[in-house]
Amino acid sequence: MKGKLFLIFISITTLTLAQECEETVIKVNQLIEGTLTLPQGNTFTDPLAIIIPGSGPTDRDGNQPAMNNNSLKLLAQGLCKQGVSTFRYDKRILVLLRKSGFDESKINFDQFIDDAHDIAVYMAKAGYTNISYVGHSQGALVAQLASLQDTIVNKMVLLEGAGRPIDQVVVDQINNTAPGLTENAKQAFEDIKTLGKSENYNPYLASIFRASVQPFMKSWMQYDPSELMEKINIPTLVVTGSKDLQVTKTEGDSLAAKNTLAQRLHIENMNHVLKEIKGDDLENSKSYAEGYRPVIPELINAIATFLKE
Repeated sequence: MKGKLFLIFISITTLTLAQECEETVIKVNQLIEGTLTLPQGNTFTDPLAIIIPGSGPTDRDGNQPAMNNNSLKLLAQGLCKQGVSTFRYDKRILVLLRKSGFDESKINFDQFIDDAHDIAVYMAKAGYTNISYVGHSQGALVAQLASLQDTIVNKMVLLEGAGRPIDQVVVDQINNTAPGLTENAKQAFEDIKTLGKSENYNPYLASIFRASVQPFMKSWMQYDPSELMEKINIPTLVVTGSKDLQVTKTEGDSLAAKNTLAQRLHIENMNHVLKEIKGDDLENSKSYAEGYRPVIPELINAIATFLKE
């Protein structure tokens, strides 16, 4: 297998994780670069999971500036030890930032869908025949939409994915943290939806409604994850955690209820970045920057079992 891989992939470097795992950096195209993690002895017919990162400038390891939790890196390494190959990648936002070619107003949600699809096509051409999407947070919605573009992907895992359009999720979050801004947020989203832009949003909501990000929000909020589940025709594992401060159990329940092919898993004490939290919200928040804290083993075992079935 190794000989064939080096002929097909444009490899930059190869690292040994442990005796049973090997990592190779792959450049799929000018905007997609990531890490292929391989268990020793795996073949092209063994499971390969494409890990799709969540919202924001998230890298292949699940990290953002000042928020290094290594959630996706640890997930990939844990799956490798269970015999599952993975490919995790940097979001195109980061690639464009490194090239000084980032124009926020030109980012569209559909570009993320295309990126996931392009990776699946690339891996299929490389010879893989058992490909799955594992989408985390925003990446869960990307996985849903990408899976509807092709017949390449055999299974899908939705990790901590919302069950409603993003505008409804954000309004609820604002209502919980700054209820005085709720009506202004609702109106801003409605203006974006009907008029294409919002000009009268509260300055405290500028991080969500600044002019340069409004085209992206408009392209994102058009999708309803629960409605999309009705169209999914591949086995899907829907996972949430009891310590998730961003996505509730109800969100996962609503997704799974829409599709007879869906399996449901709710993990006790797992938070949004896939770590085990037994303490309070302070411990939960601190874990977002604790890269040494392991991904909860129950999640790794459940995904590996699902993908190998």
